[in-house]
Amino acid sequence: MSFLSRIKKDIRVIFERDPAAKSVLEVVLCYSGLHAIWLHRISHALFKRGWIVSARLVSNFCRFLTGIEIHPGATIGDGLFIDHGTGIVIGETAELGKNVTLYQGVTLGGTGKEKGKRHPTIGNNVVVATGAKVLGSFKVGDHAKIGAGSVVLKEVPPHAT
Repeated sequence: MSFLSRIKKDIRVIFERDPAAKSVLEVVLCYSGLHAIWLHRISHALFKRGWIVSARLVSNFCRFLTGIEIHPGATIGDGLFIDHGTGIVIGETAELGKNVTLYQGVTLGGTGKEKGKRHPTIGNNVVVATGAKVLGSFKVGDHAKIGAGSVVLKEVPPHAT
């Protein structure tokens, strides 16, 4: 997918999932979740090339600009929608499938100082609601919905609510 077509898709995702979105100009200028996704793509590309410090600098700038912290090592599928993103944290080994929706205050984190894979794998078409904490190395199945304020420490089956 070309750079421009990916940007267009990111904007289209917002219009599909946010009834408050009024114009492309508003979305491009005012949606911090969109800015975080775009900056993550840059930091992730740098991270994969081994430019760790540069990647972390872009990630830190993103956190400063948006209030959203996405580690450059996190793997994110197409169609991510971050709504009211302040306080979102996505850890280094987190993996997000396609068409995931995250609301403010979500943490996709670890449970301590483990090495290796230590963050959750989020399936396709998953919704993680406001303030939910998904902690540890396990899978959240496709089409699952994590409720607001939940603390999830073990695997969630597909289609679970």
